[in-house]
Amino acid sequence: MDVIDLARIPPGRTDLVGGKAAGLAGLISAGERVPDGFCLTTEAHRAGIIPEAAVVAAYRRLGSPPVAVRSSATAEDLPDASFAGQQDTFLDVTGEDELIDAIRRCWRSLDSDRAVAYRAAHSADAEPPSMAVVVQRMIAPAAAGVMFTANPLTGTRTETVVDAVEGLGTGVVDGTVDPDHYVLPERGPVPAYGCLSPDELRRLRATGLRVQRIFDRPQDVEWALDAERTLWLLQSRAITTLFPLPPARDDLRVYLEVGHVQGLRRPLTPMGMSVLREVSGRWLNLVGADDAVLDSLLVDIGGRMFMDLTGFLHSRRLRGRVPEIVRVYGPAIARSAAKLLDDPRFAPRPGGHLFSRRAASRLLLTSVPKALVGALWALARPSRARERAFRELDRVRSEPTADPPDTSSRIRAAVSVQDPALTGPMMRSLPPLWAALLAQNVANGLLTGIIRPGELNAVLRGMPHNVTTQMDLELWSVARAAAPHRELLISTAPEELAARFRQGLLPEFGLTAFLAEYGIRGTAEIDVGAPRWAEDPAPVFAALAGYLLVTDPDQAPSARFARAAAEAEASLRELIGRAERVRPLRAWIVGSLLHRTRELAGLRELPKFLWLTPISEARRQLLAAGAELTAAGLLDAPGDIMFLTLTEAVAAAQGADQRTLVSDRRREHQREARRRQIPGLLLSDGTNPLTLPDAAPSEHGPDILVGVPAATGSATGPVRIVHQPSEARLRPGDILVAATTDPGWTPLFLTIGGLITETGSPIAHGPTVAREYGIPAVVSVPEVTTRLTEGQTVTLDGATGVIRMHTAEGERPEQPSAAVRVG
Repeated sequence: MDVIDLARIPPGRTDLVGGKAAGLAGLISAGERVPDGFCLTTEAHRAGIIPEAAVVAAYRRLGSPPVAVRSSATAEDLPDASFAGQQDTFLDVTGEDELIDAIRRCWRSLDSDRAVAYRAAHSADAEPPSMAVVVQRMIAPAAAGVMFTANPLTGTRTETVVDAVEGLGTGVVDGTVDPDHYVLPERGPVPAYGCLSPDELRRLRATGLRVQRIFDRPQDVEWALDAERTLWLLQSRAITTLFPLPPARDDLRVYLEVGHVQGLRRPLTPMGMSVLREVSGRWLNLVGADDAVLDSLLVDIGGRMFMDLTGFLHSRRLRGRVPEIVRVYGPAIARSAAKLLDDPRFAPRPGGHLFSRRAASRLLLTSVPKALVGALWALARPSRARERAFRELDRVRSEPTADPPDTSSRIRAAVSVQDPALTGPMMRSLPPLWAALLAQNVANGLLTGIIRPGELNAVLRGMPHNVTTQMDLELWSVARAAAPHRELLISTAPEELAARFRQGLLPEFGLTAFLAEYGIRGTAEIDVGAPRWAEDPAPVFAALAGYLLVTDPDQAPSARFARAAAEAEASLRELIGRAERVRPLRAWIVGSLLHRTRELAGLRELPKFLWLTPISEARRQLLAAGAELTAAGLLDAPGDIMFLTLTEAVAAAQGADQRTLVSDRRREHQREARRRQIPGLLLSDGTNPLTLPDAAPSEHGPDILVGVPAATGSATGPVRIVHQPSEARLRPGDILVAATTDPGWTPLFLTIGGLITETGSPIAHGPTVAREYGIPAVVSVPEVTTRLTEGQTVTLDGATGVIRMHTAEGERPEQPSAAVRVG
């Protein structure tokens, strides 16, 4: 079928008519007013010849009026990619020859540079798209424009946004005019100004809400009012940029994104979230909390980990402390939280709290005394506490595992295999960390009036006994052993090297032994759905390539780490000496506390590293279950099980065919993985409070970015923006810029000059390891991966959080590549 009337398009035939025509057909079938017309289908495009006779016949049936000719590609106006403006539209086309020519030009626009680049950016090139073309009777508008049924800037789902101009609406769409702008509440009064009357605005709002219900998601609608002020709908497509809504609740809620502290910027897999929630629930029950606490502490929104702050805001006792509590996530988060305190919807109310008083009492009585006793014992005997913690690691790693008897048991083992480690060894490995935090905070308090900003961070560099640091230095040893194969490892893509390694086609230089010890690691490593280095060592090869570029012995990672440790000890002696001149007794106490901090704080990575062994075993069992389900024809591939929850996987083991669900979930996961900006705060109506007007004046010029200081020191060098560790092409002295980092990123740290991240806090894994290497770091810099450009020279100050962008040649420093100053 080459030509089809818009009113006769069958539902769900995007493959035949493209996204735009399918949307128009949906509007028509729902009874909305749409200009009549027809569609030249994708079958004609695939044949490569315009069926002129059929097109002309359809045009004549319309009465041969002026028409609008619009593209309708199969990769256009889809739920996850709008392709707005990427293909061409032609208006006021009159005559049969002009119509055929406009169709031909629509076809050609599918392969324009901008359309090809857009498809590549949205991973839409798996199948070459096909082009249908929509031909509609042209409306001569008195006014026209665009309507969004949710606010596209703030994400608020209870607002309709309208941009309107007199005459044709093309200026609104292409951005060449300043339209009348209206933000309409879900109900209630509307403004009275501009080219639209209040009655017309109310009509638009009601129509938009109807259209949203038709397609079951917020819509971007093009519309026109003709000379009689009759409303016509010209197009409707999903708003693809909105962050998903939180789970439905009766009242307005506030959520804080917390996953980035664990280096989780991409969405967790459905299985990863399901296992994490189940394991967390068991652990919370162990320490005396109930399921309601889990529902507040771990909320799944778009595959990301959020925490419900609403109870804190409604609590008379705690609400005033909320901005300070969340300041660790960045000053913008703290400012937005402070503004929420003035919102009457979050006023204090009786019973406002995170969880019940009974649950809080149980939690405190169960955990606090034991934690305090363990921390004090670790402070008294730091070396013995450290030895005990490492024995717990050895116990977990040497624990034998047994294969469950059937598929359902394998799936349930993904949780049960983690129980022994979490309830025993992990809990016993935590007291040294608590002791280090206690000692550090007490010392910081005793040094009030003596210590300068950033000085305490200087004392925490080059920290011993950190399993992540030890891992990275061992990889440096592997790199030295790999020196004879330097050219191969530098010139070959990490993915290709990983494939050769798995096939046994690479020379042996110690990587096998390294992966036997550390192959349980990877990015997003607390997600059982994420691959480990043992499965995909491409990120390890990317790090090795960077190590092999180091030619200066002073910049060797081992030398840098040793230098950081020596400088930290020197800073500690200088700080104590300064304190002795003012308060000798206090100086002795501070010295004792900070020495113990250095003995114990490196263990902060140990509990998580301990946990990775049972997580990896859980992943092994799930993949084995996935293989059995694939053999039974219930999944298409073993890894598909990671796109189910535990309950859904068990249902598959009992005979449910989950392949369609997996396909939908995988597509949703991939769409969310492409999202670059994640709201740090989110209201349950979709509003991102950080996008609301901020009254705080800027104290810095346009060439300055400001984040949270995370690791003392300054560095100047070229920016390298990295989204995945395996993509990294880093040279010594580069400034690594990323959305967030976790231990899977830290092998890259050994050669960089500095670290900048969009999210994170000074206590997150990445900044902690950066401090230990003596690498300056600034975190929580909003949108830094888009505000900086690849290769741009910047200077960052890890003590103040200030980043200076060097834009003019005269402002560039004299250093040829990078300069690093610590302290």
